[in-house]
Amino acid sequence: MIYSSPDDWRRAGEKRVLLFGMSGLGKTHVSNLLRAAGGWFHYSIDYRIGTRYMGEHIADNFKREAMKVPLLRDLLMTDSVHITSNITFNNLAPLSTYLGKPGDPSKGGLPFGEYMKRQEQHREAEIAALLDTPRFIERAERLYGYEHFVCDSGGSICEVVNPEDASDRVLTALSQNLLLIWIKGTEANTAELLRRFDRAPKPIYYQPDFLNEIWESYLADNGGDETRVDPDAFLRWGYAQVLAHRQPRYAAMAENWGLTIEAADIATIASAGDFIDLVARALEARG
Repeated sequence: MIYSSPDDWRRAGEKRVLLFGMSGLGKTHVSNLLRAAGGWFHYSIDYRIGTRYMGEHIADNFKREAMKVPLLRDLLMTDSVHITSNITFNNLAPLSTYLGKPGDPSKGGLPFGEYMKRQEQHREAEIAALLDTPRFIERAERLYGYEHFVCDSGGSICEVVNPEDASDRVLTALSQNLLLIWIKGTEANTAELLRRFDRAPKPIYYQPDFLNEIWESYLADNGGDETRVDPDAFLRWGYAQVLAHRQPRYAAMAENWGLTIEAADIATIASAGDFIDLVARALEARG
């Protein structure tokens, strides 16, 4: 780790961290708090994916839907309207909408082959956005004078790296430049995430082998016809599977490449100073 002790962390003139863990446990909240405190550059992996690497895919999908409407088709064909996404750090809906969900097209589902293609686009984009992080650290300091840097990673980071591989290129690049911090939830947090997702299921990224496995399992239990799968029902069922799938991968990332902070402790943070103190205590506990 780039900070070997609490004193090393506290004395560092340039504090650089990457937060990882399930969406909904505080990564973006802490990142926004640090940015608002001043001196911290907030680099959002999902925002980078949705603008730099998948922005064209997202916009083309909007245009594809608009072309089905005669009025909008005429306007698009004459360059009379401009269609783009309005993705922000706190509104990633355009990216989620593009990822989509597999199943019955009458319920907004995608053919599984198309769904897998978009999943692969996301995988490549997430890796590229993560590997961009060192350049953004340098850019934030050189262009804007930011001393500190927080990388707000996506919940699927653990799906695009191998935390057990000491030579993993993404984790190697990240750990050489930032302190990797797992925001670890409890069973109560997991139950709340499941309740929240059940109310409003949203598309997410799955590791491809795992996705194929749970898709085949779901089809086997639900008639075997992908065109009759309720997309939201699959997402709800799959979300519980992915929570369990990711937990050991996050734990391995923290054990081999970083450290762990409990979500309950993250929830108490009210200032940048609180965050610095919390990280120092976590470094001391790790030893």
